Amino acid sequence: MTARRGPSRAGRRGEATTEAGSDKWILRLYVAGQTHKTIAAVRNLTAICEEQLEGKYTIEVIDLLEHPQLARDHQILAVPTLVRELPEPVRNIIGDLSNTERVLVGLDLR
Repeated sequence: MTARRGPSRAGRRGEATTEAGSDKWILRLYVAGQTHKTIAAVRNLTAICEEQLEGKYTIEVIDLLEHPQLARDHQILAVPTLVRELPEPVRNIIGDLSNTERVLVGLDLR
């Protein structure tokens, strides 16, 4: 399962600035199937991004049941795991992202 939200122009890895003075946020959410936690994590992340990043983001949902090799390749030990690829530095947050304040701090938005 792959879902993209935000602007239709998805930046390549390493391409942080897409508009003058604004950063492009690349977020990857690793999940395992369509579970309650997966649905909650996608919903919570989308709400946070809409409120805080106002369309300057891309969310990619990666189902590790469909692509199990990515768990090893990307060192994912638990699901759901959110990885902030851009802006650097890379940051990981584990859980359903229901604690908004914890997510904002983890993404360095607070």
